[in-house]
Order: sequence, then structure tokens, then C-alpha cells
Amino acid sequence: MTASRPIRRLTPTTVERIAAGEVVERPASVVKELLENALDAGATTISVRLTGGGLERIEVADDGAGIPPDELALAVERHATSKLDPDGPVERIEFLGFRGEALAAIGAVSRLRLSSRTADREVATGVSVVGGSPVGGFEGPRAPGTTVEVEDLFFNTPARRKFLKSPAAEQLEVVRCVERVYLARPSVTYRVESDGREIGVYPATSDLLDAAAAVLGPEFRRHGMRFAVALPGGRLRGVVGDPSVGASSSAELFLAVNGRSVSSRPIGQAVRAAYGDRLPRTRFPVGLLHLEVAGDRLDVNVHPTKREVRFARERDVADAVRRAVAESLGEGPAVAEPPGGLRAPASAGAPARFAAVPGASTGPLQSTLDRETTTPIASSPAPAPRRGEFELLGVLDALYWVAATDDGFVVIDQHAASERVLFAEVLRHGRVARQELVAPVLVDLTPAQRASLAEHGAEVAAAGFEVEAFGPDRFRVRAVPSFRGRRAPPTALAELVTELADGGRPTLPDGLVERRAATIACHAALRAGDPASREEVGAILQSLARLPDRPTTCPHGRPIHVRLARGRLDRWFLRSGA
Repeated sequence: MTASRPIRRLTPTTVERIAAGEVVERPASVVKELLENALDAGATTISVRLTGGGLERIEVADDGAGIPPDELALAVERHATSKLDPDGPVERIEFLGFRGEALAAIGAVSRLRLSSRTADREVATGVSVVGGSPVGGFEGPRAPGTTVEVEDLFFNTPARRKFLKSPAAEQLEVVRCVERVYLARPSVTYRVESDGREIGVYPATSDLLDAAAAVLGPEFRRHGMRFAVALPGGRLRGVVGDPSVGASSSAELFLAVNGRSVSSRPIGQAVRAAYGDRLPRTRFPVGLLHLEVAGDRLDVNVHPTKREVRFARERDVADAVRRAVAESLGEGPAVAEPPGGLRAPASAGAPARFAAVPGASTGPLQSTLDRETTTPIASSPAPAPRRGEFELLGVLDALYWVAATDDGFVVIDQHAASERVLFAEVLRHGRVARQELVAPVLVDLTPAQRASLAEHGAEVAAAGFEVEAFGPDRFRVRAVPSFRGRRAPPTALAELVTELADGGRPTLPDGLVERRAATIACHAALRAGDPASREEVGAILQSLARLPDRPTTCPHGRPIHVRLARGRLDRWFLRSGA
């Protein structure tokens, strides 16, 4: 045990740096604070310019009301603000960047220049701060509004700077920050530049569907459903995607309360509950919710960065959200249940949903179907499967493989089975096979997806994609993942980079390497609707049987197969002796 040390007061400089860490964690933190200040100043257009992903330089410029010259020194001073009365109260906050210490905190860990012009003046007035200390003022030309320049972030706190990520990763976080603020306040136009190149434009709009499509992609327009309802003490309006556009994480569901981008676990759970069984367990809703509530019903001081909020009568609010979303979804598909009634057959001429497999014969499928040792592969049909074998009967909806076993039958999910095989291959070899396209395909990506592609280029290549830029927001796909002779669609690139931005698809067990491997495997595997030959089915199932851990689920936890014993069938049909 080390000897005790005396308690001592910290120097003011050290206190400033510690306090700055509560507000400034990375370039995206700086951008968030400056965007909120610009919005509070009534800006209609805000520009964000980055150099080196924000590690070298950040500039945020707006066309808001500006700061009078005699208030500039106070603007960079701790605990000085125009957004609170000196004696409070602090419980009801009407502004976004109300803290007041944001500029001071940023200036304490950077080289900061603040220049501003009000409408009644001819020139802008500015002040410079280095490491928390003012170093002089200046004047210069500028249209009405404010510009904040931040250089060498954490230059005087190297321990904090070394934990920052690559310029591409930090740029991605800045873009996502801008998108969250935009979705909360879409009545303002936002522009983002990186190293002199425009990487994102988010145009002002009053339509939440237009705003959501600017972030989630133009395809969302076809799937978004609007709704608006009254809530206890407030109002809710929003747009959510139909179940066909579920995401692999909860990050694509955005929530704003009184114009502030926030997160609320109860509200997120309420939206997910509204979908019920319309979404698989591993998929999440996509959309945008705007809540307006009275200030005395909202606590924004739950989290230091105001990212989380708490509501009065939170359960009532969550229930109202769930009902509103559920009503917007309307009647969804029925949940699969054990036989409880008969369904009318498909009309004449309709394509068969269950296809028999020609030449079906007993096969070698013990693997995940039971835990005993496999029997050799039978080369000819047999009257009944032997222990550990199966007879492939057919394929349902080009998704489920149905096979008879010695004591019943199993239904195998072709996507889950092929995904698990690819997951093991990616973990073993680091990549999957690719196939060159005869003609390159053009794919549009959102600003966040483009930033993710820049950060995760190695993973995208490992997933089998060969991609090159073709304009500001368009990319040319030259090669795609290939699995046992079939290829993934080029459009899968967009979903891949979105998932990589969130760390990859959830896996069992959970880990960054496994998450990314699962994401790669998912986009290269057989999908629903892909036809599979008997040979292909057999090859996938044999590969599963050779896996040392005998997996029963895909990488993100969905079952590979469902087994139905003969005894259970007998009980369903009330057979004697069952």
C-alpha cells in the first residue's frame, strides 16, 4: 500500500481542464455545443468545417443574432451566459446551450478564436483564447452572425488527446452529431465540409419525412409513415418506417424533445413494443419522433451532456407513444403459430410457396439437429432416415428448408445457416470471396455512410466489396461478396457501412471483432428469396456439422433450426397412445 498523501487544492488551471472534460470529450462534443449556441442565436444556416476530422481544426459559422462587442470577453468566461438569470432558476431551461461554460471549456483545451457581428455594426469583433487564457482581440469583415474556430484540440492535455480515434472516425462522429441536431431542428440548413470538400448538406424543411430521408436515405420516403397525437401535457408527431426497413441496432431511431436531440430508454422501448412481432427480435425500428412537453414535465439535468431526459408521468408518456406508433403501423402480418386452424390454399396459377427438392434423399445432417455423431452420407434414397440423418423434403418461400428426421422433422433458416458458416470463415481467414461485376453499379450513400466508408474501408474490402468514389455522394461498386456461386446485391453496401458505424451487428458472444465479422457474414450470406439447390443446401449443412462448437444460432442469436419431435405431432392430432 502506498503512503497517504496530503489533501491539496488544485490550481485554477487544472480545475479548468477537469471541468472542460465534462463538456468536451472529442471534436463532436465541440461541434454539438457550438451548434446549440448557433441555434439559440436564431441561425437559419450553419456551416461546419473540419480539418483532419476536427483534430486539427473545427470551424462553426452561423447567421444568427451575433454577440455585442462588450459581451465577447464574458462569452469565453466560466459561468457567464445570456440564457439564465443570475439567480436562476435552472429547473426550467428554454435554451439548448444554456450552460454558459461551453465556450470557456472549449477554450481551456484548445486555441480558440471567436468573432461575431451584430446587425447594427459594420465589422465583426473577435477575441482569442489559448488554453483558457485570453490573448487579445481583433476586428475584421464578416456578415452578421458568429464564427468559432477551434484548433489543436487537447494540445495542453496530451493524456486526453491520445484517446481520440483516427481523423476518419472522428469525422464520422461529427457527421452523426450534426445529423442528430438537424433531425431535432430541421427548420435550419446545415452544411458540413471536410478538408475543403463538402461532405453533407441537410436542407431546411418543415416535413419530418423529408428530414428523416435526408439522414436515413431517400428510400425511407417510400416506407415512412407519419403520425401526430396529443400526449399527457404535450404533443407527439413523427414518422416511422414500416417493418421492412428495420435496422440492426436502435441507433436509427431518433428522438427530439422540445427541439433537443436526446435519448430515452422508456420511449425507445415503447416504440419497439409497438411493432411487436412485426419485427424480428434482432431488428429495431427506424424513424424520427418529436415530442413537445411543458418545461415543468421534463428534467434535462439527468446527464452532464443533456443527452438523456426524464419525464414526469413517464409511463403515461411511453404508453401514449406506443399506441400512436402501433396505430400508424395498422394491421401487420400474423405471427407464426402452431397449427390452430387451416389457411385457404393459394389461388390457381399462383407460384407454389413450397417446392419439393428433386431427387431428395437421406443426408448427413446430425450437426445442429442433434448432438450425436453423424452417420455417413447416403448416396441413394432410403425409406426412412436413420439416426442422425435427415431427408430433405423441400423449401418453403425460398427461405426455410424442411427436412424429415428419424423422430420428426426440422425447419432450417437458410440465411441463419449460411450466415453462421460465413461467420466462421471470416473469423478464420479475415475476409470472404468476391465477384467482379461485368458492369459497375452506382450506389448513393448518405453523409454518415460516406464517413463510415472512409473509416471502415478495410472491413468493407474484407466483406467482398470493391468500391470507388464517383461524385460527391455516389460510389461505383466494382465487386460484391460471393458465396458458393451467388453474389450479394451492390445495394447491400449502404446497410453494411451503417452497421459498421455502430460497431457491427450484435453477436453471441459480444466483441468488436465478432460484431464486425457478423456484419460481413450477414451481407454475404444467402438471403430470403434466394433459391438454393440441393447440393448447395448439403454443402452448407456439412460445413455447419464441421464447426467445432456445433452452433445452434446465427452470430446475432437467431436460431438456425427449429426441431419438431414426432411425439408432439401425435399430440397435436390426438393420436392414441401419444
